[in-house]
Amino acid sequence: MTTIQHTFQQLNGRPALITYITAGDPDLNTTLQLMHSLADNGADIIELGVPFSDPMADGPTIQRAAERALAQGVSLRDVLALTARFRERNRHTPVVLMGYLNPIHKMGYADFARAAAEAGVNGVLTVDSPIETIAPLHRELRAQGLDTIFLVAPTTGEARMAEIGRLAGGFVYYVSLKGVTGSAALDTADVAAKLAVLRRHIHIPIGVGFGINDADSARPIAAVADAVIIGSRIVKEIETHPGREAAAVGALVHGLKAAIAGALPLKADSRASARDAE
Repeated sequence: MTTIQHTFQQLNGRPALITYITAGDPDLNTTLQLMHSLADNGADIIELGVPFSDPMADGPTIQRAAERALAQGVSLRDVLALTARFRERNRHTPVVLMGYLNPIHKMGYADFARAAAEAGVNGVLTVDSPIETIAPLHRELRAQGLDTIFLVAPTTGEARMAEIGRLAGGFVYYVSLKGVTGSAALDTADVAAKLAVLRRHIHIPIGVGFGINDADSARPIAAVADAVIIGSRIVKEIETHPGREAAAVGALVHGLKAAIAGALPLKADSRASARDAE
C-alpha cells in the first residue's frame, strides 16, 4: 500500500482535501512554511507545482506564480530539495509533484524517480504526458513505489477511462471543467453524473478540481467525490497577502476542511467503489 492509498484508507470514506501551491512562490523558504501550514490546517495531500516556462494547462493565477518562481531560478532539483526539507518535520502528509514532462525528461526518468523517492515524494502528475507516452516514466515511478496520477477530462471516453484506470495509482484527478485552472461555473450535478461513469472503470479514489474556490463550491463536490482539489484560490491568497502568506493560506484551508468534513453524501454508496478497492 502506498502512502497516498494509506491516507485515503485512514479517512474511512470521508472526502480528502488536496491542496496545490507552486514551489518557489514567492520563494522556497516561504513555500516550506506554506506546506506546513497546509498540513497543519487540514490538507490531506499536498500538490506541489514544479514551475515551468510554458504552463499550458494553467490559468493566469498559477502562471504568475510559476513566473515568480522561475524569476528566482527555481528548478526541479530545488523542488526535490524542498520536499526533503518538508520531510524533516512531516513524514506522513503525501506530496504529489505536479508539472510538465520537460524538466523530468531532461533529468532522466530513472534519476528523477530515484531522487523523488529519496526526497519523500509520493506521487507525480505530469499534465502533458498522456497514456500513449507515459510508459517509460510510469515504469520508473512504479519501481520506486511512487504513484502516477492521471488527469481525466469531461470529454474522456470510456475506453480511455479504462486504460487510465489500469495505470493510475493513488488517485485520479477529474478536471471538472473544459479550460484552464481557475475557471468558474461548476455544475455539481454534471460532475456527479460523470463520476458515476468514471467509477465503472476506475477503482481508486477520484478527486475533483477546477472551479472550486470556496467553502460553498467545495461542499457539494465533497458530497460526490473522494477528494476536493483546490489550487488557484490558494495561490491567489499567496499572491494577495505578501508577508503573511502562511497565515492567510492556513485560515482558508482550515475553513475549507471544515466545509468538506460536514458535507453529506448525496447517496450512501456514492464513494463506495473507491473505498472498496483500497
